[in-house]
Amino acid sequence: MLITSGTLLKNARKQGYAIPHFNYWDSNSLRAEIAAAEKLNLPVICAWAQKHSPQITINDALALGLHFGAQAQVPVVLHLDHGTDPKIIKWGIEHGFTSVMIDASDHTFADNVQITQDIVKFAHQRGVAVEAEIGHVGTNQSTDNSLYTETAAATSFAQQTQVDSLAVSIGTSHGVYAQGTPRLNFDRLQELRAQVAIPLVLHGGSSSGDENLNQAVRSGITKVNIYTDLANASLAATRSQTFPDEPAMAQAQRDQIQQLAEHYFEIFETHKYQYEV
Repeated sequence: MLITSGTLLKNARKQGYAIPHFNYWDSNSLRAEIAAAEKLNLPVICAWAQKHSPQITINDALALGLHFGAQAQVPVVLHLDHGTDPKIIKWGIEHGFTSVMIDASDHTFADNVQITQDIVKFAHQRGVAVEAEIGHVGTNQSTDNSLYTETAAATSFAQQTQVDSLAVSIGTSHGVYAQGTPRLNFDRLQELRAQVAIPLVLHGGSSSGDENLNQAVRSGITKVNIYTDLANASLAATRSQTFPDEPAMAQAQRDQIQQLAEHYFEIFETHKYQYEV
């Protein structure tokens, strides 16, 4: 069943767990991610990222998400991740994404607020939840601590935009870390959790370390984004042996993606979820 993320993440914030956000890049990955959620009887966020357009178009990703999401026996949020083009985001809202992210974090604070306000107004009129980002989650080459999200700025941003959830920067990066497991700023996260009234999101969860991720969830993160680890698990399955045919290889890929997805449900303590009546 397809749902939006608003109430889901609010409940996670209250109860102290996180919902996994898994990017999908084809039907194989999407089926595996939903299979993990169904096995555990837990909700899941399945996302297409605008930056993955060269691999899978928004039309194809949306068609897959609507089909497999509607068939799922658990709540599925169909999310448009890291949308940087307001026109694409609005198209996604109008055509079936149940949650979207407007990423204007590279803009000035004032411009980020203005762009986000426009998306929030458009989305809320159509029952779609909106995530935004303040601070900047960079690549694995970034070590600039000044990129940590400032608590006062995050509080002001949330109040001005009325966004439903907020991605914050506490030391994670997108991609694989070049120098091992990162050190996360949990003090800053706890400050953000205490001052910002909406659910907080952690991007760049892949390779951040199970202990780090669990502590982040216990410190106030309610949604964790995972992509690279899943893609690498699929690749490793492909390289693990010689397969008799392509369906056998695809099954091995799904098995590895599902297994890793189940692992992250445990790390994020999603088992605390209770279905809303």
